[in-house]
Amino acid sequence: MRILIDYRPALRQRSGVGEYIVRLLQALVSVRAPGDQLAVFSSSWKDRVEREDLDPAVEVVDKRIPVRVLTRLWHQQQWPPIEQLAGHFDVVHASSPVLIPTREAAQVITVYDLDFLSNPERTWAEMRRDYGRLVEQHTQRADQVIVISAYTAGEVHQRLGVPMSRITVCRPGAPRWTPRKSTATGTTTAGEGYILFVGTLEPRKNVGGLLAAYSQLVHRRPDVPRLVLAGRAIPLSKPWLEALAKPPLAGKAMHLGYVPDGEREALFKGASLLVLPSFNEGFGLPVLEAMTVGVPVVASARGAVPEVLGDAGLLIDPDDPEALAAAMERMLTDTALARLSIARGLRRRRLFDWTTAARALRGAYDEAVALHKQRQPIVAVP
Repeated sequence: MRILIDYRPALRQRSGVGEYIVRLLQALVSVRAPGDQLAVFSSSWKDRVEREDLDPAVEVVDKRIPVRVLTRLWHQQQWPPIEQLAGHFDVVHASSPVLIPTREAAQVITVYDLDFLSNPERTWAEMRRDYGRLVEQHTQRADQVIVISAYTAGEVHQRLGVPMSRITVCRPGAPRWTPRKSTATGTTTAGEGYILFVGTLEPRKNVGGLLAAYSQLVHRRPDVPRLVLAGRAIPLSKPWLEALAKPPLAGKAMHLGYVPDGEREALFKGASLLVLPSFNEGFGLPVLEAMTVGVPVVASARGAVPEVLGDAGLLIDPDDPEALAAAMERMLTDTALARLSIARGLRRRRLFDWTTAARALRGAYDEAVALHKQRQPIVAVP
């Protein structure tokens, strides 16, 4: 089977989507069937695929076409077909909820969450322009829909009417990080290190609510650990970045910007607490990363986060900054609670495995090809 995977989100300053694509592809190489040929598709005017992230067996189709130009053509005109750019494939897998045009291949798409449907004001660029108007039609046309959590599977089924038989859950796996030494010896003390937030500074992540809660905490406890925001900023981030330069946040909270993959483990290991107060998450990868190294978590009780965190941390209402401040203070000061959360997180991380996700994905490709053949019109032979 010839398989082509859209690799464009993994080109530069990878967000959770980019990391998901890279790690899932790496695991897919190890579970591929005999005769499988894996290829990635990229298009950018200036960014090229970094081969060191890819197995030598993976073919690279890299076109010097601006991402925005090709995205607009595909989303608005369903042209050009991928065969014109990359040749023949049995399966074409889009890394977004919008199909890649093809003349003959089975089509697979990925849906991470549906927040862009409920709250378009939280989105930007093609998410706001295209996703809302195209997602229902394209999920219905897709031969398989890949999702990253049972929560998102339910959303796609209930809101978009996609049968569960055409939805495959491929949950992210835990990174190959080691628990920090203080965790392994049971000597971790609540309140050591900074409070960490990891993610793009976008409205869906509830950055404003986090800053409001942290401001309350600073007022009550001037010695509270500093807050570190790690993730790329977008134009919508401007009010939060300006707030960091003013009291009470000035000198107490900072924005690191995008942190490369090779530095993420050290970033997490230096934290006393991870906070992820998002309004909606299709998975919540930073929660799993924190559990993997032994960092306690305070996170939102919405979306897929409870599915990931379970009982290994504190869940809060993201609309309630006071509750968020109280939960952070409790996790920072209650050593017994922090240690219990760490121990539960270290056990829970074993539930998330990239190989399991890759096997599910490879099975979805078989299902997609079979359904695609069934959907083809029968041509009468005279």
